[in-house]
This record gives sequence, structure tokens and C-alpha cells, in this order.
Amino acid sequence: MASAFRLQCHCILIFLAALKGETRYLEARGAGEDEPFLLLSADLKRELSGRQLYHRALRCIDMLSVEGQFTFTAEQPQLHCAAFFIGDPEELITIDYDFVNIDCQGGDFLKVFDGWILKGEKFPSSLDHPLPTSERYVDFCKSGNIRRSIRSSQNVAMIFFRIHEPGNGFTFTIKKNDNLFPCNVISQTPTGRFTLVIPHQHRNCSFSIIYPVVIKISDLILGHLNSLHLKKPSTGCAGVGDFVELLGGTGLDPSKMFPLADLCQSFHGSAQMKIGCDNTVLRMVSSGKHINRVSFEYHQLDQYELENRKENSIEEFCFPSI
Repeated sequence: MASAFRLQCHCILIFLAALKGETRYLEARGAGEDEPFLLLSADLKRELSGRQLYHRALRCIDMLSVEGQFTFTAEQPQLHCAAFFIGDPEELITIDYDFVNIDCQGGDFLKVFDGWILKGEKFPSSLDHPLPTSERYVDFCKSGNIRRSIRSSQNVAMIFFRIHEPGNGFTFTIKKNDNLFPCNVISQTPTGRFTLVIPHQHRNCSFSIIYPVVIKISDLILGHLNSLHLKKPSTGCAGVGDFVELLGGTGLDPSKMFPLADLCQSFHGSAQMKIGCDNTVLRMVSSGKHINRVSFEYHQLDQYELENRKENSIEEFCFPSI
């Protein structure tokens, strides 16, 4: 298990879990780059309830899950900064530049990435995103006024920026838009339920949960009834155009994760599995010939479940040895 990945993902998801609870908006004071995913102030809930546009300063390393206007002003040279954006599964993220004052000729940059990158790993993976990796970056210094509004392809996006001169900076507005057919999703919480639908589209969609979880699939329609295959080198759903697979690993990129199980045939019922990986992904591969749908729910494994893993659990690849 990669301890750095676990620390960073736990920081992300502690933040996101806080957004969903009664103490929805918390504050982290004096956090630096070792505490990268910062929580929002206690005044935010009251401001949002009044339908006002939320404003706050952006930090060098930050996480945003609400709409609003955010401003970064460098107080000193800031050379390695990033802000992560996330919405609900059925939302897309739009980033509108309102004001930009950076020195592109002097080495500053401001780039949007369509998805997330963490430790060199991308979500969605290159296999699942509709654009090649090079086109997922939008560089303000190259596009300027041509691309002042950028919309993500899924519920996550991020920006990278570098500013050398104190006083320089930028302001942008985050908006969220409805996505009728969500494809690639990172869950904000360790517990939830979701239905993934791919309507006659030749594409792959991944739903990522950055926790060890129990995942229960209750309904699967693949257009071509009850088959769950634990992955072995010579078995699985090879050659089938439409299927669902469960993946597990310690990174963010589904293409670098270990395939744990395949679902090749439609069924109505229940298929449950415990997956003790730092990151669990349910991935649907669609040929475009059918309307494919899978409904599932999940919750984080507690310590008792981690210590008593038996039936339908994947332990040889993901569970820590005890």
C-alpha cells in the first residue's frame, strides 16, 4: 500500500465527508502543503442558504466543492499550486476566468485539467476519457481570451498554477451544470448508491470510491442471468463487448488497478463483494449496441469487517496482512 497515496486520499475524503455531515463546513487554520485539502469556513452554510454568490480567497493547495467566486493573490512566489474541484455525481464543473494577472513570459502558468491528477495518476484514465491527454489541459498562457470558460467532462476537475511575482493572481467563478448521463465519477463519500447508465454509446465509465468498501450490485442490464467471475488469468469476460468489472488498487488511475471480478450477464438480484483496497472502482465497458445499466450501493469497511474477511472478499491483493 502506498502510504503517501493513503494520506492524500484520506485528506481529500475527510474534507468531503465533512461537507456531507451536520458539521458541514469546517476550517483548517495555518495548513501548508503537508495538509493539502483544506476545509471551508463555518460561515459558508449561512451564506449559501441566502442564495448569495459565495466568495473566498483561494489557497495554494485547495479543494472546492461549492459554487462561488475564488481569488488567488500571491504574497510570495508560489511555484507548486493546485486546486481540486468536485461536484455531485450528476454534475459537471464549469470554470469561468473573471480576471487574470500573471506573467506568462516570466514563467507563470495557469492550467485547467479535465479530471484529477495525483502522484502522476489520472482520473478518468486515458482509456475512459473521450479526449486524448494532451487535449485535457487548457493552458491560459496559450489560449488567453479564446478559452475563458472551461467545462469538465465529469464531476471532477482541477487547476495547476505557478506565480512568481507577489501581488499577481487571478479570479475565477465555479458553476455546476446538470449531467443527464454521468459517466466517470469520484464519490464524495464512503457510503452511497448510484445507477450508471450508458445509452447506446461506445465508451467506458468508471465510478471511483477512495475507500475499502463493501459493494453490492442489485441490478445489471447489459442487453445480451446471474454470473460473477473472480478474475483468473484465463477466465473472465474477454471477448464480451459489454460487461462490468470491479477494480482495486492503491492509486487513482483505473487503468493501473488490479481487475478483481467481472459481471458478464444481466441479472436482477444481489452480488456483493468486500474489497479492501485504498481505491475501489466499478467500471462499465459498453460496445454502444445496447442500453447498459448497473445499480449498486456501497459502504466503507469497518475494522471488524477488515479483520473478518471471508466470503466474496478480495484479500490476496488489497487487504493488509494481520
